[in-house]
Amino acid sequence: MGTKTKVSVAVLVVIGLAGVGGWKMVARPERASLPPASGFGPHPELPPPNATLMPTINVATPRRWENGQKPAVPAGLSVSAYATGLDHPRWLYRLPNGDILVSESNSPGTDITTLKNRVARFIMGRAGAGERSPDKIILLRDTDGDGRADLRAVFLEHLYSPFGIALIGSDLYVANANAIMKFPYQEGETAIHDPGVKVADLPAGYNHHWTKNILASPDGRFLYVTVGSNSNAADNGMEAEKGRARIDRLDLSTGELGPYATGLRNPNGLAWNSQTGALWAVVNERDEIGSDLVPDYITAVKEGAFYGWPYSYYGQHVDQRVQPQQPDLVARAIAPDYAVGTHTASLGITFSDDATALPDQWRHGLFVAQHGSWNRRPKSGYKVIYIPFDNGQPSGPPQDVLTGFLTKDEDHVHGRPVGLALDGSGALLVADDVGNTVWRVTAAHQP
Repeated sequence: MGTKTKVSVAVLVVIGLAGVGGWKMVARPERASLPPASGFGPHPELPPPNATLMPTINVATPRRWENGQKPAVPAGLSVSAYATGLDHPRWLYRLPNGDILVSESNSPGTDITTLKNRVARFIMGRAGAGERSPDKIILLRDTDGDGRADLRAVFLEHLYSPFGIALIGSDLYVANANAIMKFPYQEGETAIHDPGVKVADLPAGYNHHWTKNILASPDGRFLYVTVGSNSNAADNGMEAEKGRARIDRLDLSTGELGPYATGLRNPNGLAWNSQTGALWAVVNERDEIGSDLVPDYITAVKEGAFYGWPYSYYGQHVDQRVQPQQPDLVARAIAPDYAVGTHTASLGITFSDDATALPDQWRHGLFVAQHGSWNRRPKSGYKVIYIPFDNGQPSGPPQDVLTGFLTKDEDHVHGRPVGLALDGSGALLVADDVGNTVWRVTAAHQP
């Protein structure tokens, strides 16, 4: 029997156990013992690790929005669909003229072939993440100002699992899963037909965390680039992690690409804090040591800093699974600023200073899109939260902005929030990659 056949049989054994009553034993070996709030804030509670034979699996299967259904908002806010019928919308970017670009994207399917990863792909397929990548960027335009896009066009196509977007002058940069591309842009155009040029290669090959985000520096000299790890905790050795688990900085004048900060398992959203000028990021932490570990986090990213992965988490909490250990690196690891819950898969962030279409109480902090857990019991995330800031730092507990993605029994999910942006009127836009919708949040009295 060949290796691939053995792996397939093993996967079927796992699935079969699930189907005959072994699911609880194999796929749900533990559950959280701490309240969700313990995984939030500047000092989250970090219990002893609870390693499991198999990853905890607790999937919400898709049941998309129907008959006018939509997410829920707190009093004083309103939500409506800015665009529907999209194809796996992941990331959002607002152009200077107010047009919204949407990366329609999914995994390129190039992860290393192991039993665990085959099981994970099966699980993620059940969670709505198994479709083929559309590999497009869509342009949305609200021509009449009614809060709904009435013009839609394929802006760029034939990409490779695109994610981050940044415009500097007349150069539009797109982060594919394997490279940063540059395209010429003219304001107002609804499509780019130029094939573009490659600016820099990005780590590819096996691509466990495939999403690559980019953010321009305020002066336009640099692009900051997120590159996630190739495994959970260096499962395939550190050679497979070369150039990964970090935020890079690309000098656009020289083409030099180098590390800005390292030890970040899977950084995604990036944003500039206008009060302090600091670069903030949201990072997905490691799995398989229990539903109470490890919280995802947001942090001001310090140049040259090491944040622990894979050797430690939340500063200097050593991960004993990683061998050989590196105590010299762990001694340098710094703790992040603020935890945003365990296994919430927090992806998109945007500061709310310019959210002028929202009440004042929502305009002094950071919005965070939480894609939602598939490996925690009970489930976590599946919402957009707001974290108030004061003097450039988080200053209070998170507040729910957009909820209702999970059904009440938590067995199904209508959608999963990913990318965030503010539109030209100051409303919050949320990309929902399972609901194939971009949602728009305003004050309750706004159109």
